[in-house]
Amino acid sequence: MKTYNLAIIGGGPGGYVAAIRAAKDGLSVALVEGRDLGGTCLNRGCIPSKTMLKHAEVIEQIKGSKTYGITVNDFSFSIGDMVTRKNKVVNTLKNGINSLMKQNKINVYQGYGHVKEDKSVTIESDSGTESIQAENVILANGSEPLVPNLPGIDNIDYYTSDTIFDIDEIPEHLVIMGGGVIGLEIACIFNSMDTKVEIVEMADRILPAEDPDASDYLAKALSKKGNTLHTSAKITGFRSAGDKKSVELETADGNKKVIETDSVLIAVGRKPNLTGIETLNVNFDGRFVKVNQNLETSIAGIYAVGDLIGGYQLAHAASNEGIRAVTHIAGKASLPGETNIPRCVYTFPEVASVGMTESEAKEKGYSLKTKKVDIAANGKAIAAGETSGFMKLIADEKYGEVLGVVMVGSHVTEMISQATAFMHLEGTVEEIDSMVFPHPTISESLGEAGSAWLEKGIHFS
Repeated sequence: MKTYNLAIIGGGPGGYVAAIRAAKDGLSVALVEGRDLGGTCLNRGCIPSKTMLKHAEVIEQIKGSKTYGITVNDFSFSIGDMVTRKNKVVNTLKNGINSLMKQNKINVYQGYGHVKEDKSVTIESDSGTESIQAENVILANGSEPLVPNLPGIDNIDYYTSDTIFDIDEIPEHLVIMGGGVIGLEIACIFNSMDTKVEIVEMADRILPAEDPDASDYLAKALSKKGNTLHTSAKITGFRSAGDKKSVELETADGNKKVIETDSVLIAVGRKPNLTGIETLNVNFDGRFVKVNQNLETSIAGIYAVGDLIGGYQLAHAASNEGIRAVTHIAGKASLPGETNIPRCVYTFPEVASVGMTESEAKEKGYSLKTKKVDIAANGKAIAAGETSGFMKLIADEKYGEVLGVVMVGSHVTEMISQATAFMHLEGTVEEIDSMVFPHPTISESLGEAGSAWLEKGIHFS
């Protein structure tokens, strides 16, 4: 039986990043992956969705080309060609991870790993079963789509985020169950392809975990583009009638409605993938594996990261947790838990945020002052025809410490790291105001927000 310093279960952003960092720290590493390197993010989530969103963005640009003095008399698009390009992007990145595994001398085992408390791992694959022994284990199993047990759901065909990006025909009508990040991004993709999209969200607003200003702004933008939003509503069941599906809906005030559609997407969240750890006697916090500040479970030497432990179910959060776990395993000074995890929604317009929302900061007892600056007056935004959105600064009124930033608009997912850096370094609004932002850029609106917060605004009071 081969022995390793570290065995990692799962080759997603938490697992493969941890493997590379551990190898660079001199540890012998085995990585066990049951499906594809890169995990859900690369193969069925982040990368496929962003690739398809780029296709949608191009379609939107062509549709709006007259605004720029450019006439496109006729154009067409092929969902088959889009899916083919998406697969090429995925395979390119997957080959890159394979090369990194070889370059760092990481042994990759293709199969499903079953972990025991003695840190032995039994790997089951199509070619048989083998076992390895490790001194430490990181569980990076990831998650899978959560499908609620609703009446009639077993009698209809439906999509999840795992299957929608391999679709072979554009639906005429799509009902999306869930108004969170996944559902809204997919709504933008198919809305651009002229699908009639209806979104059903139980909360009183879409993106219920984000700043209400961002949620409200995005809701208006999506509605303006023809998407129908049903908030404070829940799906109570499904019925099948030939090629059509009936979606039974009930609103918070008790009204009932039936929506006829040809396609349904279930996007109500994800649940931890417990494959291979069903018999492992680790403690749980609800449905998530419980860990301490070093990402260690209740069993010494066994760690867990990513979607398995809850929190921000984001690829970059999982990678950060994997690095923190490896740092502890390698006996180095523990890295602080990174609380300033940026959150990105790649809708049209995009939403990006970091730190606390206004309500969260108030709940923690801060005396707040906020400032919101519209992007509509920004020179670069006007030149580009991308004037939708705003920058919102949330800061402690006494010391000016930046507690949170919310951005809505084109390309804001590329700008949020600037705000993250300020917060990581415990920056203040005064320091934002003193920074020189390049002109013309949309990012200078963050500087405008800082100046306006200090009541020294040039273009905003």
